[in-house]
Amino acid sequence: MDFETALQEFLTYSAIERGSSPKTIEAYQRDLESYLAFLSKQGTKSLQAITTQDIESYIAQLDDKGYAPSSQQRALSAIRSFHSYLVSENIAQKQPAAQVPRAKQSLHLPDFLTQDEVFLLLDQPFSNDAKGLRDHAMLEVLYGCGLRVSELCGLNMASLNLDEELIRVTGKGSKERFVPIFGTAIDALRLYLHDARPFLVRPTGAKGAREAFREGAVFLSQRGTRLTRQFVHSMVQEYGSVVGLPQLHPHTLRHSLATHLLRAGADLRIVQEILGHADIATTQIYTHLDNVQLKEVYMDAHPRLGKH
Repeated sequence: MDFETALQEFLTYSAIERGSSPKTIEAYQRDLESYLAFLSKQGTKSLQAITTQDIESYIAQLDDKGYAPSSQQRALSAIRSFHSYLVSENIAQKQPAAQVPRAKQSLHLPDFLTQDEVFLLLDQPFSNDAKGLRDHAMLEVLYGCGLRVSELCGLNMASLNLDEELIRVTGKGSKERFVPIFGTAIDALRLYLHDARPFLVRPTGAKGAREAFREGAVFLSQRGTRLTRQFVHSMVQEYGSVVGLPQLHPHTLRHSLATHLLRAGADLRIVQEILGHADIATTQIYTHLDNVQLKEVYMDAHPRLGKH
């Protein structure tokens, strides 16, 4: 079986038999096309001929190109899944990826805003038209609920239970969770829903607008369509630049909420649930971030350091 046929059969198996999400299939295809192209360029002729050394060489090439350890590990996971499939289907007799070591993960501490910077961003003057009310609500919900951009864009009216101060969020792997929404976040969202969203709905507009109306999308473009992640990224950068926070990323608001909650004494498991982390180790990185700041304060304030 040639490389292309094997890849397509694996993608079909992953989608139908394993029920992998479209985003996972897309990532598999991207990583494995790159991997198989590398093998072909190296002169590997068949699936049976692939060795552990070939895979190690490919991962080393990713490292040379400056790929982050997380990206290298994602590629290796795709390669392992692919070769496991080949063995299970008797297309190949060996699993050459099994002995390839995981990429070393460096501790990457996420950027976050101080509480004063969050207030500066969210308390800036917003216009009172539909766009301004929508943008303000989106920023408040991104920070106040710690949502990923995809989760914000995917919100539907049926997901909102504002009487109970809860929203139902669909996260990674289509897993649902309930997230509390309080204070300025729920106030801004209610104002948008009452005074702005009715003017953005386009039930008889273009196809995308009709779909958004049928699905009950919460946040809409001025054409009535569901907002894209790219739009949200640009919007956050725009409002960040106004208050002196250039290149502000939506994920920074999520990181900021987690950091602020933990500093205020919130339980780690509660923060994990709010953010929708499958593994608590992902949430624990925010405690590392706090420890870094603790050391900086200690070094600056300690009377017996650097004063000899």
